[in-house]
Amino acid sequence: MGLRRSIYKTPAQLRAMVEPGLITADALAAVKALIAPGVTTAELDAAASDLIVSRGAKSNFQMVRGYRHTVCASVNEQVVHGIPGDRPLEPGDILSIDCGAEYRGWNGDSAFTVVLPDPSRPELVAEREQLSRVTEGSLWAGIAALATARHIADIGVAIEDYILAHGEGYGILREYVGHGIGRKMHESPSVFNYRVDDPGPEVRPGLALAIEPMVVAGSDATFVEDDGWTVSTVDGSAGSHWEHSVAVHDEGVWVLTAPDGGAAGLAPFGVTPAPIR
Repeated sequence: MGLRRSIYKTPAQLRAMVEPGLITADALAAVKALIAPGVTTAELDAAASDLIVSRGAKSNFQMVRGYRHTVCASVNEQVVHGIPGDRPLEPGDILSIDCGAEYRGWNGDSAFTVVLPDPSRPELVAEREQLSRVTEGSLWAGIAALATARHIADIGVAIEDYILAHGEGYGILREYVGHGIGRKMHESPSVFNYRVDDPGPEVRPGLALAIEPMVVAGSDATFVEDDGWTVSTVDGSAGSHWEHSVAVHDEGVWVLTAPDGGAAGLAPFGVTPAPIR
């Protein structure tokens, strides 16, 4: 019978999660710098891999059985788990990149969405940029709620309320949710992006979560493509995915995968992150 670990980490363990979080953030920054029409998702994957290896870390995505890549690259109707390949990016594409790094036995996990400019289709670009803005805003609303939440379910309430207030006709993926993070990339508990009846575990110092709203421009119905990984919308509507790894400690919250600890993203919500000491 396997040993069960507490979902709550010690201060020393949370400190050990800072560096893998920063490596993950830098890998995503390296990818973002390359995004342009004509660039393939495989080239983006290689850039993330090079950065992670150069920092003495490992891709934790490659530790998932059957997955050989460093990032997930999801384009347009693909919402999450898209496999990098020879597909060149095109003007107007909405692209979500998800990435993680393991360093000295601890993990980071983060994602962002970007829309490639397309002067010939300004309305499409504006619609997709709004979808990404709302998804990112809901992520920060969920993180901000974590600063005062009593239970994990409070995060989902904040995320759903933000999306309902700022987006019209959007769907929130139900089958894919956030998670605890630490020694493994995916740990308990589940972090829902919508209201649930179960309040979930108590929010208290030592909690480390990967919060990741996945939002689509239409119906939340999805299916897995024939590659066995890529999750796409049934109605073909565009998807957006934003994610950060966040720690709760004695002095407050700290976004492990944001170089500023989440200061910029949390400022509109009146929350100031506190470094882990």
